Amino acid sequence: MSSHSQDQYFVPDSSVYPFAASIALFFIAMGGASFLNGYAFGPKMMTVGFIGMACLLFIWFRKVIIESPDYNMDVDKSFRIGMAWFIFSEVMFFAAFFGALYYLRTLAIPWLAETELLWPGFEASWPSTGPMGAALLTGAGATPDATAIAEGTEFAIIDPWHLPLLNTLLLLASSVTLTIAHHALRANKRGQLIFWLGLTVFLGALFLFYQAEEYIEAYQHLGLTLGTGVYGSTFFLLTGFHGFHVCLGAFILFVVLIRCIKGHFTAERHFVFEAGAWYWHFVDTVWVGLFIFVYIL
Repeated sequence: MSSHSQDQYFVPDSSVYPFAASIALFFIAMGGASFLNGYAFGPKMMTVGFIGMACLLFIWFRKVIIESPDYNMDVDKSFRIGMAWFIFSEVMFFAAFFGALYYLRTLAIPWLAETELLWPGFEASWPSTGPMGAALLTGAGATPDATAIAEGTEFAIIDPWHLPLLNTLLLLASSVTLTIAHHALRANKRGQLIFWLGLTVFLGALFLFYQAEEYIEAYQHLGLTLGTGVYGSTFFLLTGFHGFHVCLGAFILFVVLIRCIKGHFTAERHFVFEAGAWYWHFVDTVWVGLFIFVYIL
């Protein structure tokens, strides 16, 4: 038990963990970029980065949990302000990509279509891969053949009323189960808390599974890849970054679930739970925007 006075503002010791995390993130980013560019060492480098980050987060979270009894309400308030600013920065992050999508659809593609002497016959439409890009197949159930997929000459879009709709329902349901878990925590109903929070983590994992299924379908059967012009790059950029945030949010909630099982939270002190819930609701909100502006419109 800590002897730190609750009348003092707790200041933790200097930590090497942020520096170590930046190294792990560097390996992940460089490994991912190398993998996308066809370098054989890319997957290995990315794997080392993910393993390093997982080990680091385990050690880092453990230290923060040990320090938590020293936090007073002033520190709790600082945490809430910091988490709010973090989520705001994430809002700006996704706003930039939604802005890029808007620019392409409403400005760039129409401008290109107006230059008829450069690209005769190119018309402004969306989805589009740009002038001289792969042709979009329209119509219910239209899919390119194997030759067109291999040559990158044709592609089809993902049906929004299949896997994307299912994933939307999963994330909306997970927000409901997480809210129920929060109410159970505040009511000191530990059994209900663990059940509903565990169900939330399961729904998040199920979302990631179906997202992977969607990517496999896009690459193998629809000819929709990162190389499918501006539509392919923006589609995978937006949905891929969102999937990464879902993975991070599910991991955070899984750690919170373990702590709930161990009885670390009370009805009065459970900021970590609330921070994870804020982040998860943010991720769900972003997905609703993606479902509307990327899949449907």
